[in-house]
Amino acid sequence: MLQINLTGKIAFVAGVGDDNGFGWAIAKSLYQAGATVLVGTWTPMMKIFTTAFQAGKFDESRKLPDGRMFEIDKVYPLDATFDKIEDVPADILENKRYKDNSGYTISEVVEAIKRDYGQVDILIHSLANGPEVQKPLLETSRKGYLAALSSSSYSLISLVAHFAPIMKPNGSVVSLTYMASEKVIPGYGGGMSSAKAALESDTQVLAYEAGQKYGIRVNSISAGPFGSRAAKAIGFIEKMIEYSANNAPLKRPITASEVAAVAAFLCSDLASGITGEVLHVDCGMHVMGCASDSASLK
Repeated sequence: MLQINLTGKIAFVAGVGDDNGFGWAIAKSLYQAGATVLVGTWTPMMKIFTTAFQAGKFDESRKLPDGRMFEIDKVYPLDATFDKIEDVPADILENKRYKDNSGYTISEVVEAIKRDYGQVDILIHSLANGPEVQKPLLETSRKGYLAALSSSSYSLISLVAHFAPIMKPNGSVVSLTYMASEKVIPGYGGGMSSAKAALESDTQVLAYEAGQKYGIRVNSISAGPFGSRAAKAIGFIEKMIEYSANNAPLKRPITASEVAAVAAFLCSDLASGITGEVLHVDCGMHVMGCASDSASLK
């Protein structure tokens, strides 16, 4: 029987801040498959996340089918908009939510992991932020647009560039994207559709460059709409989920565990020949050319 076996592998999941997003689900899936799981939590959320975890607030969602509890080996503060400490503006350095933490830039996190574990086999990019996501593209400022690309797509480039030297050959990088990269999703603004398109293009280029230089595989999962805390910032995520459930070929919403299972597969030796792919996990919504529940079809 073919099984996903990640025993002995070390995984770093960037973008875990609670227990209801894709980052959490993927981290849990990797742990269930045998990996040692490290997570990167947005610096201002570090204390909130670790306190909630230690207080048992996530215990229900930590439960695994075999009776074990999902364990995180170590949590690192991470702000993936900064490559090195010199990049951090003075107002951020003095912010009380940052002053309580140190070593949260990408290069510092990589050095800390290298010191603590020596290497990483798996890198998960579950990061996205668009400060003006509720604005139409025509009303998006240059600052808001560039912020969306920095947090949501360039962060993948930087993470791969910094992590690759401490990753083993056939290491796996997986990021998360969304169909707005390919088709118009009204209301998904602020440059986020552009950021997702850049992320998918970068996935292909990074697959080539990191594959040639380090033997690392780079793939992305295009997940259907899901009601995570982060997605609620869009403002109409529940309507997006309902629309997809009504019109996707499988006629239902996706689950986080479905996305997580595909991520675990892509990180395993079963997917050793797959790189540069954008794999849709959206109940087939990406194949639709029109809405089947449209009044025009009735």
